[in-house]
Amino acid sequence: MRTPLASYPDLRGKNVFVTGGGSGIGAGIVQAFAEQGARVAFIDIAEAPSEALAQRIAAAGLPAPWWWRCDVRDIGALQQAIAQAEAELGPFAVLVNNVASDDRHTLESVTPAYYEERMAINERPALFAIQSVVPGMKRLGGGSIVNLGSTGWQGKGGGYPCYAIAKSSVNGLTRGLAKPLGQDRIRINTVSSGWVMTERQVALWLDEEGEKELARNQCLPGKLLPHDIAAMVLFLASDAAAMCTAQEFKVDAGWV
Repeated sequence: MRTPLASYPDLRGKNVFVTGGGSGIGAGIVQAFAEQGARVAFIDIAEAPSEALAQRIAAAGLPAPWWWRCDVRDIGALQQAIAQAEAELGPFAVLVNNVASDDRHTLESVTPAYYEERMAINERPALFAIQSVVPGMKRLGGGSIVNLGSTGWQGKGGGYPCYAIAKSSVNGLTRGLAKPLGQDRIRINTVSSGWVMTERQVALWLDEEGEKELARNQCLPGKLLPHDIAAMVLFLASDAAAMCTAQEFKVDAGWV
């Protein structure tokens, strides 16, 4: 049974932008903000799950999210999507940089082209999304940015060196921008998740050995779900976290 989310009245009516919001952790975050009464905009490259999510939220009587198909490897398209969403909804009080792809690869297989493509998905979009929303946050008198990190590289997990590089940089982005953004009451934090049981993770990697790995490494029993990550994101987006910035918050059941 899903634990009910805390209610944050200050999020009602706020504009929230989520990258990679069509499925997995991103969809959980979009759903959670919609349940708070926020006006959510999201982008994703996958059209079918994005449209299904939007329809499911609207059918539940919640504010229907705005969404746009966008390949974040194209920074111009990312900036255009944010500009269009802002033109229709108004400036964003919250940005959640969630988009990522943890495709497996070996050190030996990495080419310069593959490396650049991995960074184009897992690292580069966050900075340019921040750059795009900050002017609006300044007009609002403040805002909250939540960057999604990972505990995978912190636990020395193998199988994705490029992903590890990109996700380890998230803390640098958060800490490097906290002081200048803070002068305008814009908070920025990292939420680093453990092994979250999205449909993709379960289908590709949760085999018998994976179950054993969970039992060995997590301090808490059970499985992490997108809902668990969304709960922390909501807190950091809300006024309850008014004096939290430049920090990393781990949601990993004690793995790291």
